[in-house]
Amino acid sequence: MIRKTLAALSLAAVAPLASAQTATMCVFDVIGANGDVYNMVKDFALEMKTHGVDFKLKPYTDEGVAIGDFNSGQCDAVAALDIRTRPFNRFTGSVSAVGALPTYKDLETLLATLAQPKAAPLMKENGYEVLGIVPAGAGYLFVNDREIDTAAELAGKRIATLDYQKDAIRMVNYVKATVVPSDITNFAGKFNNGSVDTAYAPAFAYEALELYKGIGAKGGIVDYPLAQLTVQIIARDEVLDDDVAQKAREVAWGMFPQAMNMISDLEEAIPDDKWIRIPENDIVGYQEMFRENRLEMRDGANGAPVVYSPKMLSLMSKIRCSSNPGASECTADNRE
Repeated sequence: MIRKTLAALSLAAVAPLASAQTATMCVFDVIGANGDVYNMVKDFALEMKTHGVDFKLKPYTDEGVAIGDFNSGQCDAVAALDIRTRPFNRFTGSVSAVGALPTYKDLETLLATLAQPKAAPLMKENGYEVLGIVPAGAGYLFVNDREIDTAAELAGKRIATLDYQKDAIRMVNYVKATVVPSDITNFAGKFNNGSVDTAYAPAFAYEALELYKGIGAKGGIVDYPLAQLTVQIIARDEVLDDDVAQKAREVAWGMFPQAMNMISDLEEAIPDDKWIRIPENDIVGYQEMFRENRLEMRDGANGAPVVYSPKMLSLMSKIRCSSNPGASECTADNRE
């Protein structure tokens, strides 16, 4: 009798796993299967097993190949930077709009909002669904000369620019710098060998991509978050049912502290003398410059490409004005 009871309990314990839905996920991490992003996605996948989904992960060091394999149906889902996943969901792809989230606290407020069930309809677009959003760190400007610390001094400088990042191309042209078309696999090499004067990346690239070589003795990192980069997990709409998809977003939101601890460690590991501090007055001017460009890339005005979601820009504006109600944008006629 006892043996039968134990056998029944054992079957009950393995039943959820035996009936778990299997799905494949292409995962981009510039380091591959040993990288921090891949390991975070592994944690996400492990937690999702308790919700009946067994994700089989495939690591990629080339983001374009990961997206291509997802598009061709070789994976049911893909984990990649939001800059690359924008075509699947313009709303969540606008999280990294230039200058839109000046602080990690603002990012936390936004991601908490997006993880709520009432935001679920916005996670679906064009036959795809966002299953989770995890911080990847603020994007900073790495420069080979510390004198490049204002927008005016970027004029004429060569900037490694991802050729699919329309908003970055727009901003480089706006400050009269030179676009040097690049991709995720070669922008670091171009900066490190001196082919370009500046590159845009989160803190992890300082060590992982050896950007300290490009900085050298004269350069540094401008201490102003140009955008908040995130890793977004995108699946075809039919892969998970609505309840499980919502659980996935809640699991990803639960990883926010883990992700931020990793980002903080990476930023704090950069020597203090490598950071270039800019005056507060300059920051106010940059915020307005970025805001004007966001509006143009929302509306397609003045020759700008249509990049950003009006709904996302409006949400992030409300978050900024909640944390900094005295900002001039909060009373501007052309609020986002």
